[in-house]
Amino acid sequence: MTLNSRTSVLTGPRRLDWTSRAVPQPGAREVRVRVTRIGVCGSDVHYYSHGRIGPFVVNGPLVLGHEVSGVVDAVGAGVTRVNPGDRVALEPGVPCRRCAYCRTGAYNLCPDMTFMATPPVDGALTEYVLWPDDFVYPVPGSVSDDAAALLEPLAVGLWAARRGDVRPGHSVAVLGAGPVGCTTVMAARAVGATTIIAVDLEDFRLDLARQAGATHTLNARHADALAAIRELCAARDGLPLSHAGVDVAFETAGSLPTTRLTLAAPKPGGVAVLVGLPPDPEVSLDIVSAASREVTLRGVFRYANCYPAAVELAASGRVNLDALVTHRFPFTQTPDAFAFADREKRTSMKVMIDVR
Repeated sequence: MTLNSRTSVLTGPRRLDWTSRAVPQPGAREVRVRVTRIGVCGSDVHYYSHGRIGPFVVNGPLVLGHEVSGVVDAVGAGVTRVNPGDRVALEPGVPCRRCAYCRTGAYNLCPDMTFMATPPVDGALTEYVLWPDDFVYPVPGSVSDDAAALLEPLAVGLWAARRGDVRPGHSVAVLGAGPVGCTTVMAARAVGATTIIAVDLEDFRLDLARQAGATHTLNARHADALAAIRELCAARDGLPLSHAGVDVAFETAGSLPTTRLTLAAPKPGGVAVLVGLPPDPEVSLDIVSAASREVTLRGVFRYANCYPAAVELAASGRVNLDALVTHRFPFTQTPDAFAFADREKRTSMKVMIDVR
C-alpha cells in the first residue's frame, strides 16, 4: 500500500507550496521514518531567500530541511539496527561508500554524496522519509525530539573541534554565536578546552553561548574583539601581546570580518578553522601575517563519523541542545516559520518545526 506524505516544497524565492507525495515501502536496508521535528538551518533560509549557496543552485522545486528526527514507521529487508517505533535521528548525508574518500573514512568529501536539501536532492520537510539504515541512529528517551534533530549541527561542531585538534587545556575563540557557533562551543568544552571565548554582535546569542559552555563572551559591537582576545590570552599564558592568542580560532558566522578575525586570533603556531564561509568566494585576507605566525588554516565541510559521539553527548547531558531552541512552529505553519527565520535573524537562534 502506498503512503502519501504531505510535503512543503520551495517553488520560488520565498515561496513554499504544499503538495502530497507518494512514499513507497522501504526497500532492502531502507527505513521509513515518520518525521517529528525539523530544525530550520541557515542554509535552508539561504536557499529559501536567495536560491543558491555557492555552486549549489535551486533550479526546480526543492524540499528543504536536513536537521531531522522522527519515529521508525517501517523497515526493509536486512535492517537490524532499528525497529518500528524506535525514535531516531537521521544523518542527512549519504556517501557512495565505495570511493577512496569513503574507504578512508573521509566520506564527507565523497564526490557522489547525497545530502538532504542540497539541490537537487530533496530534504525532509515532509511527513515520511525513506533513508538508508546505516545513517539512521536510535536516540534514547533522555534526548528530546528537538535535541535529536539538533544532533546535526552538533555533528558540525564536533567535526570542527576535530579539525582544529582541540585538546585538554586549550584556549579557543568561536567567532559567531549562532547555532553552529554554540555547538562548536559545546564540542570544544566536551574535549577539554578550558578557555572558550565566544564573539558575536548580539547579547542574547552570547548569553546562549555562555550557557553552552563559553567561559568568556565579547560583543564586537562594543569592544575590539582581537585586542580583548589577545589581552585575555596574554594574561592566561604569560606571553607578550605580540605573541598572545588562542590555540584554535573558529569562524562560524560566515562573514568577512569574522573570517579576518579567525586568521588574526590564533597565537603563533595556532590553528584557524573555517566552519562558515564569507558570502563572496574571493575576499581580501592578511595571509602574510598568518603565514609569518605559522598559523595553520583548515576548512570544514559538513562532518564524518560524528553522529555516534553526538548521540552520546546529548544522552549524557553533557550538552544541552534544547537550550538553543528559541521558537517553534507547527508543520501547518512552515511558510511562517521560514519567513520568521529569514526576517528575525537578530532575535532568534533555532527555529523548530513540529511535524507531528
